[in-house]
Amino acid sequence: MVQLGIDTFGDVTVDDDGAPVTQARTIRDVVDEGVLADEVGLDFFGVGEHHRVDFAVSAPEVVLAAVAARTSRIRLGSAVTVLSSDDPVRVFERFATLDAISSGRAEIILGRGSFIESFPLFGYSLEDYEVLFEEKLDLFVKLLDEGPVTWEGTTRAGLDGLEAYPKTESGRIRTWVGVGGSPESVVRAARHGLPMTLAIIGGDPERFTPFVELHYRALEEFGHERLPLAVHSPGYVAETDERAQEEAYEHFAAMNNTIGRERGWPPYHRGRFAHDIGPEGSLYVGSPETVAAKIRATVELLGADRFDLKYSMGTLPHSNLMRSIELLGTRVRPLLDS
Repeated sequence: MVQLGIDTFGDVTVDDDGAPVTQARTIRDVVDEGVLADEVGLDFFGVGEHHRVDFAVSAPEVVLAAVAARTSRIRLGSAVTVLSSDDPVRVFERFATLDAISSGRAEIILGRGSFIESFPLFGYSLEDYEVLFEEKLDLFVKLLDEGPVTWEGTTRAGLDGLEAYPKTESGRIRTWVGVGGSPESVVRAARHGLPMTLAIIGGDPERFTPFVELHYRALEEFGHERLPLAVHSPGYVAETDERAQEEAYEHFAAMNNTIGRERGWPPYHRGRFAHDIGPEGSLYVGSPETVAAKIRATVELLGADRFDLKYSMGTLPHSNLMRSIELLGTRVRPLLDS
């Protein structure tokens, strides 16, 4: 049975009257969204780390701890933690603390992220982009064993038999590597014996099948057993296809165009949106029946064990997001289970 999760970047929204809300209110709304996800039976709630004006969450562990205090079942994790510009010891300790607060429900999805704002903010050079992630992931994997760590690298001070605290009650924090389509990232995850979360945010999901096959081959070659696979893609659920499309389009297009201006993308338009919500696109927008069918097709195609829907879509209001989460739990989830 496939697990169904949701995640968000803490997209800064507007209220029901179209007025922008503050980043502080957005964070409080994210906590309420996580609580609802637990109440309607979803399996995972993830919060991404960003350091920019349009995404409010820069400290996922703090937000997740607030969710943990009001929930009892749902697993809680990052989506993703930008390990390259953080310290692996501190990341481990923060998530081990979250694991304690949540009674063992913490997860981490490690990645380099799709934005670079954290590098100058924390004093790192983009020239070290590759070595930062490679070395810090190597150290973090050693920390996961929760024993004394001896490690040397070029990006931070070495460790000589030191330990990080607190220890978890289970002995290990569930940790994934977020992969956006780089074969090198796939092999790196396999080398460290870590499961993979595929971020499919553009194009046909079928084009990611070679990365799944590569991960399984690499795991075998490195002497690891087959590991779970998760998929992350954006989407939105409403009562009908028409309503979902009309409610989501304006907000999703605005977000896409904001990022696109930074990266030189062409303007987003309804023709592109129509393709993206179709069978060969990476948006899961529509009625519960439409979204469930598309999730099922992707899961079966890739052999995924969990599907995480990024339910926040730019400035789409909190009230819409709450209704979408409710529909995911009460109507999409039962369709996937049937």
